[in-house]
Amino acid sequence: MGRWEPNARGRLAEAALELYSERGFEQTTVAEIAGRAGLTERTYFRHYADKREVLFGSTDLQDLLVGAAAGAPESLAPIDVLAVGLDAVSEMFEGRRAYARKRQGVITANAELQERELIKLASLSAALAGTLRRRGVPEPAASLTAEAGVAVFKVGFERWLEDSEERGMAPVMRELLDELKAVAGGGPGS
Repeated sequence: MGRWEPNARGRLAEAALELYSERGFEQTTVAEIAGRAGLTERTYFRHYADKREVLFGSTDLQDLLVGAAAGAPESLAPIDVLAVGLDAVSEMFEGRRAYARKRQGVITANAELQERELIKLASLSAALAGTLRRRGVPEPAASLTAEAGVAVFKVGFERWLEDSEERGMAPVMRELLDELKAVAGGGPGS
């Protein structure tokens, strides 16, 4: 048993995704996930609070988006700060399309996981709005920009997963952000 091999957290996440894809979320137990990863249930619960959290436990996305937004040049307009954050997030997904498609398939097949995804997106929006406020963006502009940014991410992520051309995520996000700017400005597409 590979209990002492490194990256227990990653191994658990990979095992869970495999089992959820094979058997379904509802039919998979934490014991089965831990066993597939060559770990114990106790180790599982050191890393994840429950069966759902293995798909959502990473704060990397939020940390990356918020960190990039916080570090963007002060001279940028709020919507352009979003672009910096979305570019950073896009880099995180490079080479991970197959994993992301599989994960999204599991989430789409389960209402409980869809709800959890929406909660995570709401948390992402709140964190981004807070960052924009700290940058001096007043309300309601900070909240509107954050919500729009999360909408661009959500729609862009779905398009990127479905993209038959296998383009990178960054160009997809940029296209959608440009579309949002056009719609908000009363231009084409509005």
